[in-house]
Amino acid sequence: MEHEKIVVGLDIGTTKICAIVGRKNEFGKLEVLGMGKAESEGVVKGIVFNIDKTVYAIEKAIKEASDQSGIDIGVVNVGIAGQHIRSFIQHGGITRSSKEDEITIDDVERLTQDMYRMVVPPGSQIIHVMPQDYMVDYEDGIKEPVGMSGVRLEADFHIITAQTNAINNINKCIRRGGLEIDDLILEPLASSLAVLNDEEKEAGVCLIDIGGGTTDIAIFYDNIIRHTAVIPFGGNIVTNDIKQGLMVLPQQAEQLKTRFGKAIAEEASPNEIVSIPGIRNRAAKEISVKNLSNIIQARMEEIVEMAHAEIISSGFENRLAGGIVITGGGAQLANLKQLVEYMTGMDTRIGYPNEHLGKSKIEAVKSPMYATAVGLVLSGFRSLDEREDRYKEAREVVRTAKVKKQPVAASKSFFNDILNKTKSLLIDDLDGKNEY
Repeated sequence: MEHEKIVVGLDIGTTKICAIVGRKNEFGKLEVLGMGKAESEGVVKGIVFNIDKTVYAIEKAIKEASDQSGIDIGVVNVGIAGQHIRSFIQHGGITRSSKEDEITIDDVERLTQDMYRMVVPPGSQIIHVMPQDYMVDYEDGIKEPVGMSGVRLEADFHIITAQTNAINNINKCIRRGGLEIDDLILEPLASSLAVLNDEEKEAGVCLIDIGGGTTDIAIFYDNIIRHTAVIPFGGNIVTNDIKQGLMVLPQQAEQLKTRFGKAIAEEASPNEIVSIPGIRNRAAKEISVKNLSNIIQARMEEIVEMAHAEIISSGFENRLAGGIVITGGGAQLANLKQLVEYMTGMDTRIGYPNEHLGKSKIEAVKSPMYATAVGLVLSGFRSLDEREDRYKEAREVVRTAKVKKQPVAASKSFFNDILNKTKSLLIDDLDGKNEY
């Protein structure tokens, strides 16, 4: 295990903080070695509001994952979300010195790095620059320009920014927990690695990740991320509606939602009643499952409407042959798939993070609520854009070829040194003989 790459994903969510330790097995699948979970009390709608409580939860989750896996954890991949996330399309370009030479990986990377230097609103910071389609000498619609000839290289970029304060607070929590951040990744992008396959991304698909505090949207088309958004509503607002509407405790509202709630009220039996204990020796309270489901449906319809509005505004509504994939803790709500299909008219499935998972001792990790954490681990092995993986492989091939050539050059110089030394000894010897 010393020589194997181990990656740790840390999902700092509104309801839970989860750490997952994973490695790749011999078949290239992700093997989960350990998982730790702690209740998140310092995070609201994806943003850290209480440093101390968040640090305590991170330490607890990391310790549990470390004990279970037997790995000393020092570096983590962390997810970021929240309504402060912004995304937009930006055009950029570079002029190359020669049109005779082929466009190289270095040219593509130089263009991408230039976009990180663009001016963004004060208090914001670029976290992802994701190329869309490239343009070579004004010829557009090119997915991979490497190897082509041209002077002018341009591209449209999907730029994702986050609030600098939100990033700093996450960094502070990680450092206080005795850890380092390897990479900071937008949560819906991480979730997409765990629950979507290449066919869906190629055909066009919308991922809706319903978490505790936020609902994250990611739209893929032609294997490229096209649109991202964060809606500031999630499962917690549904729980809060139940608490206020039925006048119960928060814990009771959460249990009612998960055990008896339905996203479509018509599916609930009008005669089904749930009895819950009264507060402080008061009489037990009877709750109608039909009323419960009416409250849930009203709020879920609002969340689905907002997600559908994002799909429409992206301009890809009529190009998503893969439909919608729902994941996150909120995806476990009964009849949600049918509600989404009814409201959007698009094929829908529940996304389980077992697309790239191998055999695991921890079966709980296959639940949709752990999609982001699993995706954060996968991001340590895979790039968010598959083109980056191919460029890395190409670089490795070039590097390996150079390394193979070096010993030959070294051996030639070695023999040349011996030859030169032998010549000098012979000359010295002859000089000595001449003296006599």
